[in-house]
Amino acid sequence: MLATPQHQTPCRWPRPAASISALSRSRGTGAAAATMSLTKAERTIILSMWGKMAPQADAIGSEALERLFTSFPQTKTYFPHFDLHAGSAQLRAHGSKVAAAVGDAVKSIDNVSGALAQLSELHAYILRVDPVNFKFLSLVSSVLTEKYR
Repeated sequence: MLATPQHQTPCRWPRPAASISALSRSRGTGAAAATMSLTKAERTIILSMWGKMAPQADAIGSEALERLFTSFPQTKTYFPHFDLHAGSAQLRAHGSKVAAAVGDAVKSIDNVSGALAQLSELHAYILRVDPVNFKFLSLVSSVLTEKYR
């Protein structure tokens, strides 16, 4: 018997804010209070790392998803319609989208929440992805950052 994919079941976890700026507005603190401050050195490191990774971004995005699905197989439930075999066209295409989103975040390093707000809303409210899955993806990203450093 096949399990029902999680994205089709009722949400059992608290719904995350669509974006950090929306959360701060709802609390009356303004968007500036919700922004993360990076030092000049941290910005330089991020931009330098992305500069090295960008030419290989599509392959890295695909590898990130492959590692995610291997290390955290429960994340596969959000992709019941995908061919999740390593190197599949669907996996490569979605990996490219993931990498493009990271690139957008780096380009908008001073307003990451604004740059990714639409993507955040899609994953939180329409696809209903459990936020813990993004923690899993960040763990995989840490491994890839070391690999491509």
